[in-house]
Parts: sequence; C-alpha cells; structure tokens
Amino acid sequence: MAAITAADVNKLRTMTGAGMMDCKKALTEANGDFEAARDILRKQGQKIADKRAENATAEGLVLAAVSEDGTNGKLVALACETEPVAKVEDFKNLAQQILATAVKTNAATKEELLAASQEDGRSLQEHITDLMGKIGEKLDVVAYENVTAEKVASYIHSDNKKGVLVAMKNVGGADVTAVGRDVAMQIVAMKPVALDKDGVDAATIEREIEIGKEQARAEGKPEAMLEKIAQGKLNKFYKENTLLNQEFVKDNSVTISQLLDKTQKGLTISDFKRVAIVG
Repeated sequence: MAAITAADVNKLRTMTGAGMMDCKKALTEANGDFEAARDILRKQGQKIADKRAENATAEGLVLAAVSEDGTNGKLVALACETEPVAKVEDFKNLAQQILATAVKTNAATKEELLAASQEDGRSLQEHITDLMGKIGEKLDVVAYENVTAEKVASYIHSDNKKGVLVAMKNVGGADVTAVGRDVAMQIVAMKPVALDKDGVDAATIEREIEIGKEQARAEGKPEAMLEKIAQGKLNKFYKENTLLNQEFVKDNSVTISQLLDKTQKGLTISDFKRVAIVG
C-alpha cells in the first residue's frame, strides 16, 4: 500500500478541485495512482449526477457577455438545487468558466458548448460532473444562447437568475446602448412571447381565440358575435404580449416599436432571447 502524503492530496485537489478528504480517500483506494484517483472522483460525480437527475434546479446564476464591437452576445444559465450552493465560489467560478468557454469557442449550441475541451483536456461537461461530486448537488446548464446582430444589448436582473440578449438592426450611427438596455429590462419584466404577432405560434393563437369566445359566451354575447369579439381580444393579447407592440414600461405613451423609431429612424429588434432559472 502506497503512503499517501499531504503533498499528494494537495496535488490531486489542485488537479480536480475535489475536497481534501475525498482526494485522500480516492488516492488511498487507487494506491497512490493519480489517474486512477481522478477516475474514482469522476465516478463519484457521475453517481451524484445519476442519483439526482430528477431533482429540481431552482437556484443558480445567469451570466452574459457581449463582444467588444457589440455584434455578438452570449447568455448562459447554470442552475443548482439550493441557494447556498449558488453562492459558493466553486460554483460561481464554474459559471464564469462556462461563459468564458462560450466566448472562446463561439459554440452554436448547448451540446457543442458542453463538449468543448478545457485546458486539462477534459470536456466542460466533465468539469460540471466533477464539481457535482464535490458539492453533492445536481448542476445543470439549463440555457445557452448565442446571438449575432448589428448591435446586441444584454441585461442581467438583480437576482442574477434572469437575463436577456436583444438583437438590434437598422442602427445607423446612433448610440443604442441605453435603449437596448431598456428594451432588455422590459423583456425581463414583461415576458413577451414573441417579437410581433407574426411570431406567435398557431397553437397560442387558436387557444386565445377559444378563450375569447368562451369569455364572450359566458357574458351572454350572441353566438354570431363571438368570432368578432374573440378577434378583438386576440389583438389585445398581441398588444400586451408581443415585444414591439407592448407599451414601454417607463413611458406608456409609446410602444417599444415607437421608442426604437424615436431613437433612430427605422431602428428595430430582429430577435431576443430571455432565459430564467425557475423552480
């Protein structure tokens, strides 16, 4: 049986980030073989991942990064099970590592991001799994967005659990930093379902029409009028739930579309992404 020294334990801790006692136990089990000890620790993380796979992840961090020229934005959401874990330095460092990997690789999808190799040769997913073994909770990248446009604005809400990227076009020479942030804050608060009415899916439209008809019927309206009434309610739905038609929360005398046009003629939003960590 190989003698396990404090230096050996510290070396494995540096390599893996695992706790001191876990490292000592793994080295002892591996008879001093560092690679075998790393495998043991990784299996511990995978066991926790498997055991807690169905657990809810209602806490965590949302982070954003916008390129220096403002044409690309990345948004990541790393979730955990409990609030204390979201405040642990190892968890916050992992979230930053995920965002940095997204920026470095320009990954198109979450799957591509998680497969990205890190400096030590392991994938990002392996780093996440290994930290599960140390922390003892399910950790999950619940969202990843990558947006490119003429200008991209970002906003992270004060609870660090909600974030938005806004893609703007027809920017011209205007400084759109402030209006982009205002629109992003609007999206966090008002949760639009689409950019405009053309972006609302058919199933939602059908559901809103049926709800409108049922409400009118319950109010005793004639059957012949139900369709017209329902269409009126649908238009109200568009106004309240599509971004460009929503009233601006800071000044309800203008819609978001009008706000943008006042900032720069023709300025508009081509896309937006909203992510949130919810229970």
